[in-house]
Amino acid sequence: RFQACIYFASVFQAMSCGIHYLSSVFMAVTPNFVCGFPGNVTSVLFHNSSASSIEDIWTLWTSTENYIVVQLENGEIWELDECSRSKREVNLDLAYEYKGNKSAFPCSDGFLYDDTKWKSTVVTQWDLVCDREWLAKLIQPTFMLGVLIGAVIFGDIADRLGRQRVIWFTSAGQFVFGIAVAFTFDYYSFVVVRFLLAMVSSGYLVVAFVYVTEFVGIKARTWASMHVHAFFAMGIMIVALVGFLVRTWWVYQIFLSIATLPFVLCCWMLPETPFWLLSEERYEDAQKVIDTMARWNQISTPCKVSELCSVQQDDLASGRMSDDDTSSAKKHNILDLFCNWQIARRTITVWLIWFTGSLGYYVFSLSSVSLGGNEYLNLFLIGAVELPCYIIACVAMDKLGRRNTLIPFLILSALICVLIMFIPQDFNILIILANMAGKFSIGVAFGLIYLYTAELYPTIVRSLAVGSGSMMCRVGSVVAPFCVYLRSVWIFMPLLLVGIMALLSGILTIMLPETLGKPLTNTLVEATEMGRNKKSCSEKTPPAHSGAALEKIEMFGQERVSTDK
Repeated sequence: RFQACIYFASVFQAMSCGIHYLSSVFMAVTPNFVCGFPGNVTSVLFHNSSASSIEDIWTLWTSTENYIVVQLENGEIWELDECSRSKREVNLDLAYEYKGNKSAFPCSDGFLYDDTKWKSTVVTQWDLVCDREWLAKLIQPTFMLGVLIGAVIFGDIADRLGRQRVIWFTSAGQFVFGIAVAFTFDYYSFVVVRFLLAMVSSGYLVVAFVYVTEFVGIKARTWASMHVHAFFAMGIMIVALVGFLVRTWWVYQIFLSIATLPFVLCCWMLPETPFWLLSEERYEDAQKVIDTMARWNQISTPCKVSELCSVQQDDLASGRMSDDDTSSAKKHNILDLFCNWQIARRTITVWLIWFTGSLGYYVFSLSSVSLGGNEYLNLFLIGAVELPCYIIACVAMDKLGRRNTLIPFLILSALICVLIMFIPQDFNILIILANMAGKFSIGVAFGLIYLYTAELYPTIVRSLAVGSGSMMCRVGSVVAPFCVYLRSVWIFMPLLLVGIMALLSGILTIMLPETLGKPLTNTLVEATEMGRNKKSCSEKTPPAHSGAALEKIEMFGQERVSTDK
């Protein structure tokens, strides 16, 4: 009961992470547009169609190579393109084709936008078109850059100051910065506030994974960790729904940010994890949390930290206060992820998987928007297709293991990328199905790596490992939009890059150890031994006792109940 309340309270906030990550899909839409004109229009001509206003012409607009001819009250006739305009020297009868002399002018009177779908976007708000188009293209990469930095910073802070404080701060930050984005006064303040929003959103997501992993026992760890992604996917679906209902960008942003409010009001009640408290030798605080768990779970004989860890024995100083205790007391940094060859090789492989998963995830997502049909339905399906993939991943992870599930789905992603290249472009339905299959397979790998990383590293650097992995993940998400731009070089270039990275990651994953059913390690020595052989670390290394003790606490909320019954 206690773990369930903690879990659902924590993952509820993960929906807001999915919301903010994908909100720019509709917030930064660039509608059809043309240069503005100096005066009041009396007639508008587009090919063989005429109208009294430009708003009536947008439904006929089919290509950016087209132009609109307008006649003003003073008799002047202008040809309006997207990024230029020209005035006809001879004002004869209004006709679409004109062979005479024309004077070119810049778009000094602003732009006219098609507002049939969106009343206002950040692009129309600040004219992020033509020579300012690159500013619009930087909106998502700069957000992902903030996600990258936030993953590292808050992952490290969570190991130093605790998971609880980071969850408090990042939850409040998401609500405050989310609302603040809607009230920014120019493009640059908009980017800065969204950058801060990205940092706290990423920080929450990274620490939330570690938080629920350390509270949930072995039996439920796979499902609990994977379905954090399911709530993230639900956030994407909410973006599609709100985008369909609200067509003004700042109102849209406010509605999306309100989803954070319920958790902000109750997150202060979440406790610190016993794992982190024990690693910091705060045994009394850990005992208080365990006693609270016992009351919630209606257990009459709660376990004692002193019995599990033997922390009250004076001979601990002579028996185990050695290098391992010194390392657990010191402040750890990212160099500890390369402390020896076994851990360094593991870190490089894990980082590559994080990068590939994110790159493929966002390349398939961005490509899905241009598959045709209703863009709101497309985005909704992008989120919905993730829900069954996490269920299948959970079953496979528990039956086959983490590594044996990760390898085939990475290789399958590579094969799907190759398959899409051979599908004729006029087979739209087949292309859509193949892209969804690619998103499905990469989603399994992307979701699995969070839990796998947390299980591959010990408590003292677990948040740092997940945070640094998430940093590589965000490097992939920053690269993904630019990767999609390579379609102008060759339409299949993004898929080729994703396929190569997925194949390489799948091959290197073979060298990683399996973690299914194994207790979480507490020291770097235990983590290293896990990769060398299949025997328990406790048979060879004294520090394994503390890791086993911590695992007993981890399973306390489940296995102790069955013992009492």
